[in-house]
Amino acid sequence: MTATAIIVPCRLESTRFPRKLLHRVKGRPLLAWVADRIRSEAPEFPAYFAVDHELLRNCVEEAGFNAIMTDPAHQSGTDRIAEANRIVRADRVVNVQADEPLVTGAQIRALVSLLEKGAAMATLATPFRTAADFSNSNQVKVVMRQDGRALYFTRAVAPHPRELGARLDDAWVQANPCFKHLGLYAYRADLLERFAKLPPGRLEQIERLEQLRVLENGHDIACAITSEPSIGVDTPEDAVKFEEWLGR
Repeated sequence: MTATAIIVPCRLESTRFPRKLLHRVKGRPLLAWVADRIRSEAPEFPAYFAVDHELLRNCVEEAGFNAIMTDPAHQSGTDRIAEANRIVRADRVVNVQADEPLVTGAQIRALVSLLEKGAAMATLATPFRTAADFSNSNQVKVVMRQDGRALYFTRAVAPHPRELGARLDDAWVQANPCFKHLGLYAYRADLLERFAKLPPGRLEQIERLEQLRVLENGHDIACAITSEPSIGVDTPEDAVKFEEWLGR
């Protein structure tokens, strides 16, 4: 039994960016960059890659990492991680997204710390800086309680400043902290296994946000705030941004 492990869910196909995990950035697959980043930033935790295709397994193993084949039919990354953890058997699991090449050790350790303090599930949030990002439906918002636990996740503008209407601007966003959800999670093994046995929730299916399944079923999600930069690679344009970051 492992106390804490990192498990990275990896799906070959992607709607907005087909086969993005194999997309080459400076001659290397994106997934290889993520794997190396995890190893350099959080070497104290064993890392496993839960893959759904032999091409991904080959990519991971050629880079010197552990791959676990999982069912291609899984509907969410959390379902895939739950299957992999039946082999890993970790007490606590950190879910690092396979398209987050700038994840930091501090972010991973912040999630683990929340579990060690009693949370069953944890995730990260970071303040929005611009109205354009805050209004972007591809950038998920998290609204939190005063104790840092999540009230809701949504693609809509939330909280919505009723008095401003369409005049939302950068100054308001910076003066009234609103938080972007970063897709890193940590779970206790018992909640992870329970999650995998729950049917998809109504809100989850409307928003297309799997973490809503946890809230819909009465479980809390603790949130840690990070100000460290992140580039989630969802589109070819994001891959260009990451390559530019590497060049700097």
